[in-house]
Amino acid sequence: MKVRGRMLIVAASFLILIGGGLVLFSLQEMYAQEKKTKDSLVQAQERIQNEVSKESKSVLQTEQPINDSFEQGEAIGILKIPRLKAELPIIEGTDEDALEKGVGHYSTTVFPGQHDQILLSGHRDTVFRSLGELEIGDTFEISMPYGEFTFEITDSKIVDADDTTVIRSTAPHEILTVSTCYPFSYVGNAPSRYILNAKRIQN
Repeated sequence: MKVRGRMLIVAASFLILIGGGLVLFSLQEMYAQEKKTKDSLVQAQERIQNEVSKESKSVLQTEQPINDSFEQGEAIGILKIPRLKAELPIIEGTDEDALEKGVGHYSTTVFPGQHDQILLSGHRDTVFRSLGELEIGDTFEISMPYGEFTFEITDSKIVDADDTTVIRSTAPHEILTVSTCYPFSYVGNAPSRYILNAKRIQN
């Protein structure tokens, strides 16, 4: 019995050690991801401050196509969500590296000011953890090096994870589509996507 008791104590201690290690690893991963997001936000802020010019302002006013030669993985703008008091960097591309830095912009869609669909995506457990709190009428604000853009949420829906119909041309209407995995509390690869559509409001 004594031997069995010792074995149980050793086993319990081992499990506690493993559990503690997993918690520590998760905290380190969370810290690393938050640092990447903060660093990308600083880069986006600096880019906006440095690149705004008289020429870019005139582009915004005349609604002419912009120079969209952004590189994959770089911070290109800022997404603000007033209701959530959130300010998030927008990263060009939606691969895992981009989504670890912030909100990813689907490269096959346009940029604000180009009168078509703009599609942004982010992880539900990091940048978009509170996205489900938004309601119809709430707004998104996008800051780009060439101007400011505001979008009002018009509808929300849940689709299958492999549903690509959410990526579509909305021309000549400028629609911002925001996507994240769903359900929000799901563990592992979520089976669905939570979609918000927002129409452009003239600033």
